[in-house]
Amino acid sequence: MGLWNKVKGEFIDIIEWTDSSNDTMVYRFERHNNEIKNGAKLTVRESQVAVFINEGQLADVFTPGMYTLETENLPVLSTLKGWKHGFNSPFKAEVYFVNTKQFTDQKWGTPNPVMLRDPEFGPIRIRANGNYALRVKDAPTFIKEIVGTDGDFTTDEVTNQLRNIIVTRFTDAIAESKIPVLDMASNYDEVSAFCDNKIKPEFTEYGIELTKFLIASITLPPNVEEALDKRSSMGIIGDMNKYTQYQTAEAIGDAANNPAGGGMGEGMGMGMGFAMAGKMMDGMNPQNQQQQQGQQQQQAGGAPPPIPGQVKFYLAVNGQQQGPYDIPALKQMVQSGQLTKDTLVWKEGMANWIAAGQVQEMSQVFGAVPPPVPPPPPTPGQ
Repeated sequence: MGLWNKVKGEFIDIIEWTDSSNDTMVYRFERHNNEIKNGAKLTVRESQVAVFINEGQLADVFTPGMYTLETENLPVLSTLKGWKHGFNSPFKAEVYFVNTKQFTDQKWGTPNPVMLRDPEFGPIRIRANGNYALRVKDAPTFIKEIVGTDGDFTTDEVTNQLRNIIVTRFTDAIAESKIPVLDMASNYDEVSAFCDNKIKPEFTEYGIELTKFLIASITLPPNVEEALDKRSSMGIIGDMNKYTQYQTAEAIGDAANNPAGGGMGEGMGMGMGFAMAGKMMDGMNPQNQQQQQGQQQQQAGGAPPPIPGQVKFYLAVNGQQQGPYDIPALKQMVQSGQLTKDTLVWKEGMANWIAAGQVQEMSQVFGAVPPPVPPPPPTPGQ
């Protein structure tokens, strides 16, 4: 059997490779004792490159096409063999077919959470994943740096190293971008392009070209996502009072539709209905609405609203704001000389500070003051 293989190997004169897999990157063409007949036909298909290795040294590289292996089209190998006057006997060489098609849908992801300093949330952890596509761009470099003597090299043998490069450069790029976590989804294209520029040079060192880099998702830890969902829910609910009224009305309807509750359910439903109706009537009463607004302002720490019809003014004294003062207080200030018609005053609704003598409401303040006492008449003889 060994002799037959030897004879068969010497007379086989067609060298080609058809790939039925989706992940083979390099295939070594097997021949008996690596003997190739003079005048053999070499077929290199599209998306392939054939590399000849002689005694461990890279010789010739053939791009797609059909070749007759003779001295004329094996310049490097001929020089290495010293075929100055041609050759007629079989020669020994290793032939590696390199697949140059794109290998798509290669997965990547962060094995551990990445720590970031987010401008809105502060220190935070994220995870990210996506996919990328690659192809062999420089076959000799790829064989020298990665493949070596592997006769059946697949993507699984190199993707772990490439994945580590991607994760490292992605982490650095996402930290440099300083994009808030909530805005990352709208900036996937920008982040992908930024990472692509950082990763490509390192792939090139292995003879590989990164043709596509995509981010599928960037996620937060589950507890942070839960807190963020609650925050979003509060924003959607809006007015808590209205939401409470709506929930109460829903509960009343559920209690009324639950006959199994018996008398207790009916009593609870009636009580809740009366309470709800009373609250709604109070809300429709304008006077009650004003009282509720005043109570809300007091609870919020603000001052109570002014009594209707009571006007209060602020005074500008020596560049300082004073007040507000009501009309009785202003009258006393006029009598004591603290307020004159030239004093600047302001009240709610006025655009600017105005002299008190020009404000209509202030007329009652100055009108209540008696005019200045006239000087005594001159004595006779003066």
